[in-house]
Amino acid sequence: MGKWGIGVDIGGTKIAGGVVDAAGRIVRRARRDTPAHSPDEIAAVTAEVILELARAEDTDPAGVGVACAGYIDKVGSTVLFAPNLAWRDEPLKARLSAVVELPVLIENDANAAAYGEFVQGGGRDVDDMIMLTIGTGVGGGIINDGNLIRGAYGIGGEVGHLRVVPNGIRCGCGNRGCFEAYASGTALVREARELVRSGSPHAGRLSELCGGDAEQLKGKHVTEAAVAGDPAAVELLADLGRWIGEAAASLAALMDPQLFVIGGGVADADDLLLDPIRVGYERQLTGRGHRPEATFVRAELGNDAGVIGAAMLAMELEE
Repeated sequence: MGKWGIGVDIGGTKIAGGVVDAAGRIVRRARRDTPAHSPDEIAAVTAEVILELARAEDTDPAGVGVACAGYIDKVGSTVLFAPNLAWRDEPLKARLSAVVELPVLIENDANAAAYGEFVQGGGRDVDDMIMLTIGTGVGGGIINDGNLIRGAYGIGGEVGHLRVVPNGIRCGCGNRGCFEAYASGTALVREARELVRSGSPHAGRLSELCGGDAEQLKGKHVTEAAVAGDPAAVELLADLGRWIGEAAASLAALMDPQLFVIGGGVADADDLLLDPIRVGYERQLTGRGHRPEATFVRAELGNDAGVIGAAMLAMELEE
């Protein structure tokens, strides 16, 4: 493995990059705003971030890993589809390789985050784990026997779009009843806003936090209220956790992981979310009481997971 790797995480609002050493530590950073409506501009700004990092003194990167939300082909070359960026069949590797004189790998952001947690975060002591990122949507990354699972076409691990409720709530993907529609930060806010609109006294604290305007209520308000002991917010997180736990039990039937790593903004609630997840998982797990059960932990790397994971994958390109 090379001495350094460059990792870049392309998000809807920012492009964050870092030089990562062989131990998985970020030793230098760079950042730009994301020009989300122009494929050419996104590629150009991403190249700027990479070049800034690659040209820094005492940097000798082995390769570049670029993480972004979307479907990436198995060879890490083309962004087939990105829901929040203006990319359809985008040859991102070729665009960047024309500017950056280093090996380049494109990776799904949840996969990169899962790999980061696997090598340096909450999953560093296991060989089999699943990471669930609970944010605006639900992302997933699967490590099996020490290997990142991408599937036949590179699109594996999209756990947020497993159907859990036939003909259920419409998901942002266009289908109905997806896990994401019930177990994301978006779902948490939807339920909290509905409670505020109901005028129930039970929603008093949440109503205060948004000034009585349900549309101004954010996920951070729910977490803040729950941490402070508000019963309504605690119940909302418990409902969310139950959905996540039950879905995790189904994933356990398929992959039998040793560990689930829970990341994303909602994970800031810590045991207020993790405890209900564990309860939902245990109640739904097939063969419970007669099989080893997975452990649930909070992700450790936060927003750095994608940068670290992408860089570590890039360092493996030269092996």
